[in-house]
Amino acid sequence: MIKRNTEVSQLLLTLLTIIGSAAFALSGALVAIEEDYDIFGIMVLGFITAFAGGMVRNLIVGLPIAVVWHQNGAFAAALIAILLAIVSPSGVVKYGLKTMLVFDALGLSTFAVEGALYAAHVHAPVSTVMVAAVMTGTGGGVIRDVLARRKPLVLRADTYAIWALLAGALIGLQWISLHRDWEIYGLIVVIFVLRLLSMIFKWRLPHVRNGEKEPHLEHRA
Repeated sequence: MIKRNTEVSQLLLTLLTIIGSAAFALSGALVAIEEDYDIFGIMVLGFITAFAGGMVRNLIVGLPIAVVWHQNGAFAAALIAILLAIVSPSGVVKYGLKTMLVFDALGLSTFAVEGALYAAHVHAPVSTVMVAAVMTGTGGGVIRDVLARRKPLVLRADTYAIWALLAGALIGLQWISLHRDWEIYGLIVVIFVLRLLSMIFKWRLPHVRNGEKEPHLEHRA
């Protein structure tokens, strides 16, 4: 039974990696197209968006970074997603630009859960599981936005990272069983829906607003 559970868990992690990689690669490619990058730039931004978060996660939980390069299925899925963005008609791409945040939300939900699962499998504490979820779910998007000279979503007055933290907390506290696939898939759906709702209804975290700036000393009487 233990062996079977391990095999199922590994299959689930692989599936989540493939889904998240394709979703984030597509969002990265769409951002690159919107910023008028050339084909090489589109490929680079797409792959960075897809895999940067996983590399940061491995550093956090103590896994070799080289493991990322052995995810053949994820690389194939990311490549296909990027190529679809490149060869699609301009009208389709223009529509895709408007829905880029949907793909980003899908990548966030799948990668946040995947990162939390990786940390939970190495028996990391709850805090580490939560950090792994956030970094896996948001790391690629942050680097994508920085390279595209955009203000990262996670650093705005937005609930972007809160949903990744929620996924990490539920898994770290074992409120979601690691051996029940339907619970994990259900959590992905919940995080995805919450992210979409936060965009639709413009949920925001409290924002600290500075008052009038103090005059410089040299301007004081």
